[in-house]
Amino acid sequence: MNFADLGLSEDILKAVADAGYDTPTPIQAQAIPSVLMARDILGCAQTGTGKTASFTLPMLDILHHGRARMRMPRSIILEPTRELATQVAANFDTYGKYMSLSKALIIGGESAVEQGKILEKGADVIIATPGRLIDTFERGKLLLSDCKLLVIDEADRMLDMGFIPDIEKIVNMLPKQRQTLFFSATMPTEIRRLADKFLSNPKEITVARPSSMASTVEHKLVVMDDMDKREALRRLIRAEDVKNAFVFCNRKKDVDILFKSLTKHGFNAGRMHGDLAQSERTETLAKFKTGEITLLVCSDVAARGIDVADVSHVFNFDVPFNSEDYVHRTGRTGRAGRDGKAFTLAVPEDGKLVAAIQKTINIDIPLTDLEGIETLELDFTGKKRRNKKSRKSSNTRDDKPARSAKSNERAKPEAPAKSQTEAPAVAKEEEAPKAPAREARTNHDRHERHDRTERADRNDRNDRNNRNHRRDRDDRDDKPVVGFGDHVPSFLLTAVPASSLGRKSTDDEDVKEEPKKAPARKAAAKSTKTGKTTRAKTPRRAPKKAADEAPAADASPATEAPVSASTETEAAPVAEKPAEKKRAPRRPRKKAAPKAAAAESAEAADTAPTPSEG
Repeated sequence: MNFADLGLSEDILKAVADAGYDTPTPIQAQAIPSVLMARDILGCAQTGTGKTASFTLPMLDILHHGRARMRMPRSIILEPTRELATQVAANFDTYGKYMSLSKALIIGGESAVEQGKILEKGADVIIATPGRLIDTFERGKLLLSDCKLLVIDEADRMLDMGFIPDIEKIVNMLPKQRQTLFFSATMPTEIRRLADKFLSNPKEITVARPSSMASTVEHKLVVMDDMDKREALRRLIRAEDVKNAFVFCNRKKDVDILFKSLTKHGFNAGRMHGDLAQSERTETLAKFKTGEITLLVCSDVAARGIDVADVSHVFNFDVPFNSEDYVHRTGRTGRAGRDGKAFTLAVPEDGKLVAAIQKTINIDIPLTDLEGIETLELDFTGKKRRNKKSRKSSNTRDDKPARSAKSNERAKPEAPAKSQTEAPAVAKEEEAPKAPAREARTNHDRHERHDRTERADRNDRNDRNNRNHRRDRDDRDDKPVVGFGDHVPSFLLTAVPASSLGRKSTDDEDVKEEPKKAPARKAAAKSTKTGKTTRAKTPRRAPKKAADEAPAADASPATEAPVSASTETEAAPVAEKPAEKKRAPRRPRKKAAPKAAAAESAEAADTAPTPSEG
């Protein structure tokens, strides 16, 4: 059968002939006529059998009749990885070079602005990853109401990568009247359930048993310790005639570590995993295809659908957790009838994973020995084996005296006494030799505990010093603590009045005693004065000090009241001198009373007779 018998157009047949293909593969011969009949397809075939061309060629023939409108694509192809989407876009260009159809590659790691410009012009087919397609739709750059054909490639890989919720969301955006094509290398139960949900009366095409391997691939298994895996890989690469090879790891971190190790030992290697920039991934894959890079260390991101011609070897540095991934990894070699070799480096704990792989591919992978590398046996129980360091540490512990024996002796209960009379004697005989050892042991334990506490305190202090890196710490207990900044506020230093403390102050008592002495002073003043004089009155608001000094100053005038007139005449001129100097003395109403000298002069002036009297 030729491609001309499949009902394709002349432009497509011409492009296929230019690519060098004459006879279709089994999956292509069965899928292309059914797709041209607008039926839903559920295709299952092993990797490397031409599934991409089985849906690309009939899509080109269908889209050839019609024209796309702005932001409204006519078909969508979903791929799990960016590399696979780029490869499908390249096949679309190869087979449709004689047709005026437009395509848009919508993947992450590329400029969203440039992708939006292509969609503005109108695209007949969109080749995208699920995440970027949903993001473009939610930004309003894309309308899916005119999409009539949906292709989900590598559906099982979509399930493994967690894209099933995104695919369900995309399917709900599309019109219900559409054609859906499912293609995958394996067909697990979950994918079949998903196909029943999305497909309508599909035609199931299975050209090979699911998870079957190409007969041209030679499988080998090497079991060793985990610490010998890098050395074993280097010896295998040097021993085998490696033209180019994939080296698969389970984790991205292991990809980086292994890449650095191979580069350090002089191997021409590159790396590729999901955390790298898309530009670096594209450049690395291009170099590997052209032969500039011999070894490509990668994760499972490169295990699906990447078509690199004539790959001689595949090295599984880690046994895959999923047996289906082994099919896709080893499917990178032995393509298109060529010979290939697949080596798997395993550790004894990988026994269950190896058994699952052998059951899936229905092949017993033979064991191989390497010179200079100790070969171990697989452990199918699934128990984890301790490392060499742990075994050494356990042996050294066995050489030391175990503490469990002492603890067991302490925990043993004493044997019951046979009789009450024999019990004291037996107890004395047993306790006599054991008492010193027990006391020594307890003292030793005390010293050990004391030393441990001192060491712990010393370690705490060292840690504290290391953390602070300061010797002039201000948080020590021997320094005074100032609560209000660097000084104490002045209002806290004010003396507390005695009345607030519930006690009577001496000042209050003096104030109470002053009224008793005032009548005597007033009486003395009236006896010497006439009715006209009124200066003898004391000020109403006198301070306490003036009140205390007033009785001492008033004592002399009071006693000298009945003195003769001669003394009075002598005192008069003395009192007139301050009156002449102060012509109009005025005192403020609320001013404090004068001191003792001023009080004496005032009283002398009051007692002296006026000029009219003299």
